[in-house]
Amino acid sequence: MQTTFVVLGGTGDLTGRLLLPGLAELFTADARARDGDVALLAVSQQDWSDEEYRDWARARLAEHAGHVAEDVRDALVGRLAHQQGDVTAATDLRKALDRAAGRPVVYLALPNTVFLGTLQALTEVDLPEGTTIGVEKPFGRDQADARELNAVLHRLVPEERVFRTDHFLAMQTVLNLLGLRFANRLFEPVWNAGHIERVEIVFDETLGLEGRAGYYDTAGALRDMLQNHLLQQLALIAMEPPQAIDGASLSARKADVLRAVRSPADMARDTVRGRYTAGTVDGRALPDYTSEEGVDPARETETYAEYTVTIDNWRWSGVPFRLRTGKALGTDRQEIAIWFKPVPHLAFGSRGQAEPDVLRMRFDPDHISLEINLNGADDPFELERRSLDIDLPPTPLSAYGLLLAEMLGGERTLSISDVEAEESWRIVEPILAAWSAGEVPLLDYPAGSAGPAAG
Repeated sequence: MQTTFVVLGGTGDLTGRLLLPGLAELFTADARARDGDVALLAVSQQDWSDEEYRDWARARLAEHAGHVAEDVRDALVGRLAHQQGDVTAATDLRKALDRAAGRPVVYLALPNTVFLGTLQALTEVDLPEGTTIGVEKPFGRDQADARELNAVLHRLVPEERVFRTDHFLAMQTVLNLLGLRFANRLFEPVWNAGHIERVEIVFDETLGLEGRAGYYDTAGALRDMLQNHLLQQLALIAMEPPQAIDGASLSARKADVLRAVRSPADMARDTVRGRYTAGTVDGRALPDYTSEEGVDPARETETYAEYTVTIDNWRWSGVPFRLRTGKALGTDRQEIAIWFKPVPHLAFGSRGQAEPDVLRMRFDPDHISLEINLNGADDPFELERRSLDIDLPPTPLSAYGLLLAEMLGGERTLSISDVEAEESWRIVEPILAAWSAGEVPLLDYPAGSAGPAAG
């Protein structure tokens, strides 16, 4: 059955930089998609013909999907069409859907400020049977907004036809959490507070604002990364074993974890916010964040965010989970780090020093390492620190390519549920309130440094 991918916001940066390249990868991997099962209809306010849109898309694919063969890119471009319209107007959405052949997958590649208006407009359209609705992150602006969005979505389609996107869930390292934990007897018996001392989930970037002020300065690091991406990683790390690796099972177990997460009890101690000033990163001069075009200094938008939470359940009681992200830092550090407790008794005495074992799962390139203690080569009674390392091979589909394959195939394994979306906001709203009230100072850190002094 043919599927039409109806992209609302079809000329935006997300579409050109991620969705179209993801589709091109899918066309490479799936002959059925390439040979006619999937088409794309872009909806935007541009007064473009189909051919003008194809020219725009061809240029975006050349820029962002050069790894895909040109004939495959051309095949995708030939399946593209464009419809001018206001995504919050029911009449325009109806015109677009009238052009969608087969089963439509309506994707909101839009700023989250217009999600509600777009979904409300869709309630006035007679959606075809089997319609799927995909929504980009961040899902809403707060918990109340997320609840309202969920209420409208449930009026439109069943929950199993909703796909709330978080592309981090489709990253190879994140997916390998499932295999590592649930396909190896070695790890699951010690995956608890009895053996694990602390967990760190870190996404430090050397990149600065990179021209994203229009979105970033109204969001900030906490909303952009810690409310969604890193909390989803926490949920996968901490959840109970699922009955199966499917949408219903994973969503239920992740939701259980997020319900048990407690916001920081002491905001001044357990949260940090910062903003970069002028500096140099890898020989590249970066201006002060507040001097970037499109930034309003009065907003006090943070470019570094960190908080530590606990999980109130039997498995994780007392284990701190530290989540952090920052821009314009001196080094890229993007990893999940599981710190195990020290051995209860060290027989080596003064002749050996044993550091705790650490399991690290790194991003870009995807890599897993286990840092352990072994007998030394020179002196067998001294201890040496060694690392068991695995480089994960590249996958044929990028994160967005995999998400599109799931969504267009009617699968929800990598979708966020309604409960998860609302609980994630519940966790961070007290932090946002404390920061807005000035209870936690906004610290400066030079671009190219390790971050705020408190971090």
